[in-house]
Amino acid sequence: MTALRLLAVYIRVGILNELEYRVNFYVQLLQSFIGLFTAILGLSIVFTHAETLAGWRQFEILALVGVYFLVGGFVRTIVQPSMARFIEDVRQGTLDFTLTKPADAQMLVSIKQVEIWRTVDIVLGIALIGIALVQLGAEFGLAKAGAFGIALIAGAAMVYSFWLILSTTTFWFVRMENIHVIFLAIWESGRWPATIYPDWLRAMMTFIVPVAFATTVPAEALAGRLTGETLLLAVVLAVAMLVGSRLFWLYGLRHYSGASA
Repeated sequence: MTALRLLAVYIRVGILNELEYRVNFYVQLLQSFIGLFTAILGLSIVFTHAETLAGWRQFEILALVGVYFLVGGFVRTIVQPSMARFIEDVRQGTLDFTLTKPADAQMLVSIKQVEIWRTVDIVLGIALIGIALVQLGAEFGLAKAGAFGIALIAGAAMVYSFWLILSTTTFWFVRMENIHVIFLAIWESGRWPATIYPDWLRAMMTFIVPVAFATTVPAEALAGRLTGETLLLAVVLAVAMLVGSRLFWLYGLRHYSGASA
């Protein structure tokens, strides 16, 4: 409950900050619709020449694009800005102010910066998933909905954990912004099924940078392609990454010298 109350406070602060620059909303809206247009255009070009792509039907990939926007919206709304703020705090030594607060430092760092206009991507993602579900119709049931929810949460947890691990390395290597840029570039591949990529790239997207678990696996649940073994693997990896990122965070925190050093 404490985490939810703190998140609500930071969201309120984020809204107040963003309202000072309302033009950001229109810029974000434009960027989101350009991204959506590009994704839909790519789909239309592919399915003009083929009925399926690596066994995926058009509306199934539309669901995947929806998941891509949904998870990407979560990342860009909270995770990316908060981790960027964390890196800046470490560089300037102002992380001290966070560490002295009577709440878990990792939790505070993870929700410290909220860019509320980025939720446009979340809304677009939900809309695309809804359109895809209308096409799926009777093929979608309660069991698939449950599997989708579990896979989505597991995928988001993996992305957060991976981003936290990357950001925590700033305790040793001050300049880490380029790593985040590389991650976002790899994230772009998540708008397509992982099965279309070569084996080496698919393995990297699955077990090194968890893009496939964040996008393809939840979409497989919507399309009825997800097996129990894959869902269990996603949950196990999500828990392992959450625990691993927590331990790495605590280890890195011991190497923080602070502004007073």
